[in-house]
Amino acid sequence: MSRRLLPLALIFIAVGIGTSFVGPFLALFLSDGVHAGPVKTTIFLLVAPLSGVVVSWLVGRLSDRRPIRRQLLLAAALAGMAGAVLTAFIRDYWVLLAVTVTLTSLAGALFPQSFAYARQVLQQGDPKRAAMGISTLRMLFSVAWVAGPPLAALLLAQRGFAYTYGLVAIMYGLAALIVYRWLPEVGPPAGHTEHVEAHRPEAPRPTILLLVAGFTVVQTSMTLGVQAMPLFVSTELGGSVSGAGLILGLCAALEIPLLLAFGALGTRLPLRSLILVGVVFGIAYQAVAVTAGSVWVLAAAQILNAAFIAAVGGLSITYMQDLMPGHPGRATTLITNTFPIGQVLAAPAFGLAQHFDYRLAYGINLGLAALGLLLILAARRTQPIVPGQPEAVLTGIG
Repeated sequence: MSRRLLPLALIFIAVGIGTSFVGPFLALFLSDGVHAGPVKTTIFLLVAPLSGVVVSWLVGRLSDRRPIRRQLLLAAALAGMAGAVLTAFIRDYWVLLAVTVTLTSLAGALFPQSFAYARQVLQQGDPKRAAMGISTLRMLFSVAWVAGPPLAALLLAQRGFAYTYGLVAIMYGLAALIVYRWLPEVGPPAGHTEHVEAHRPEAPRPTILLLVAGFTVVQTSMTLGVQAMPLFVSTELGGSVSGAGLILGLCAALEIPLLLAFGALGTRLPLRSLILVGVVFGIAYQAVAVTAGSVWVLAAAQILNAAFIAAVGGLSITYMQDLMPGHPGRATTLITNTFPIGQVLAAPAFGLAQHFDYRLAYGINLGLAALGLLLILAARRTQPIVPGQPEAVLTGIG
């Protein structure tokens, strides 16, 4: 098992570096590199995540029907490499948009499919360690995002967009090589195995829909908080943009040990309970942020924000996989797609905060986090059957 998790760890680092090199600077690339106007930039920033959601969903459904997860991982990595190479040289807006909705969108499936692959590997070993394993892989992705944006900014300043996307292509190429060389196929999809995992009942559709809605609004609050941070600090709290960057970096650094801590707790405590505690931390953070009168108060509150992100971001994937044991690809995609959907939903809220004041953004976040808590609380189902425990029907996980 460990021999397959190590290559997966390297894939998460490579993909994390690749996405962190382009994600924060996409709007800058469209403005300075492609010379797209405000309308075209807005269209691109909406179409890109939505196309990724659609493609990832289709790949997720396909991955659970046939034993081809390794082939899908390889295809997604190669698509990412090809998309990055083309983006490094093409400067025509419409051609780049076509590349984005095809190759780049397919590359986005690499992230959820890697988690789905990890789930199947962990189930073949020690299922009780699934939460810890998934949280550790998620932590490696976060580590890459801590280091990636500063390195990308330096490379952009020195060499420009062509070199930056060239390095992204190398990262995806490395991921493709790792999949081809060291990742064997995991066998039939989980729903077709003879293990007890495959025979556990899946959550009813209303439960899944409520959870997806809850995680989506929670993700929207996370995204809006990051988008509003630089302007909130500089215009409302009398700080600087660099100070806002330090606060965001502090949060990212705190996330790393907390992801491991929540992953370890997930082997002993119900995941649903830990996620609910995490959302409560999020509500507390948004309440502090909306009332903060100084930069240091906001900085001190990052421990709450980091716990919020670590609990929800680190455990939600495993939790959804537990609720859909026969469909790890679809379950993982449902959770990872809440991020791009959250980006889309955060855009109008950010515009509203621009019109009034940036403190309003955190007021909106407070409402979103509270709504997310209510939706997750409302999602109750039959407790899954755990090997070694009686197959009793209980209401509500955790």
